[in-house]
Amino acid sequence: MIDGATTTVKVAHVRLCHSRMLFVRVYPRETQEMVFDAHDNAFAFFGGACARGIYDNMKTAVDTIFVGRDRAYNRRFQQMCGYYLVDPVACTPASGWEKGQVENQVGVVRRRFFVPRPKFKSYAELNAWLEDRCVAWAKANPHQELRDRTIWEVFQDERASLVPYVGPFDGFHAVPASVSKTCLVRFDKNRYSVDGRAVGRPVEIRAYAERVEFWQDGKIVGQHARAFGRDKAIYDPLHYIPVLARKPGALRNGAPFRDWDLPSAIRRVQRKLGKVPNGDRQMVQILSMIPIDGLDAVDSACAEALNEGVPAASVVINILARHREPPPPLTIDTPAALRLTCEPVADCNRYDSLRRPNHGKITGAGRDEPAEALRHEGRLR
Repeated sequence: MIDGATTTVKVAHVRLCHSRMLFVRVYPRETQEMVFDAHDNAFAFFGGACARGIYDNMKTAVDTIFVGRDRAYNRRFQQMCGYYLVDPVACTPASGWEKGQVENQVGVVRRRFFVPRPKFKSYAELNAWLEDRCVAWAKANPHQELRDRTIWEVFQDERASLVPYVGPFDGFHAVPASVSKTCLVRFDKNRYSVDGRAVGRPVEIRAYAERVEFWQDGKIVGQHARAFGRDKAIYDPLHYIPVLARKPGALRNGAPFRDWDLPSAIRRVQRKLGKVPNGDRQMVQILSMIPIDGLDAVDSACAEALNEGVPAASVVINILARHREPPPPLTIDTPAALRLTCEPVADCNRYDSLRRPNHGKITGAGRDEPAEALRHEGRLR
């Protein structure tokens, strides 16, 4: 039971052959990006990866089955194995004994973890609970061969032999798509919003197990938590700011803005601007500052404008601009060893003294001679 509804889930099973340490994780589907996510969470849980992996001939990993154990693995699956330094080995079709540990684990997990039917609000809550159950199971059950030790104790010794965990693999499933005039992209029977400036050009969808990203020209133009089901429209109101610049009236009744939970100060400014002419356009100008300064900064600027009694777009933008200015430089005290004993005095009259003759003589002419004598002799240059 997930969020009050009976749900059929797909459970990824992983098990270390030596210690028999198990790991299970639940997903709504058995797609390639979810297989990648299961590997990453399993290796992070174990603290490392195994040097050799025994796999069933699942379509998310194997493209073609040849004679014997020869397989044509999926390109992305090979990239994942190369990233974690895992050597994949495929089982013979219809030979469950070749991966008997996992085959037996399926029944054990079903009986021990899913009977009676568990109830959770989300997949994340269920997976966290399953991870705790895996640890509790390993600590409470003895190893099948080393009967005097538990599975958890053997697993602690095996960790030193694992390939070090290097972080998550960028395991996404990429497909091209087009953007509709309403800034929506259809993927997996649902629609997601993207930046209004991306309309009219194709995007690349990168689907992960828990999120969806939309890329265009090497930049992310949209990102959402992944939705399952069908015919859902997932909006990000900030994606429609460029559209509001042309149609500010859509802010009142547009579908992307109906459930927009704005902070209290911004909401109060919106109510006040709704009573003045050109108020929608001023509100759009304020909202357009959120991608630049952040939601909290805009909310603080609106609160300051309300306190001053001038809830206008020009005032809010001015407050944000002032807060954006760098702080004044720090005053550094001069050490005593570097202080001047006789500080210079700024006196411009010293320059005027160079224009006045010094008692009829020119200083620096080689020797002091009257100026008149130098002029007559032509020696003054």
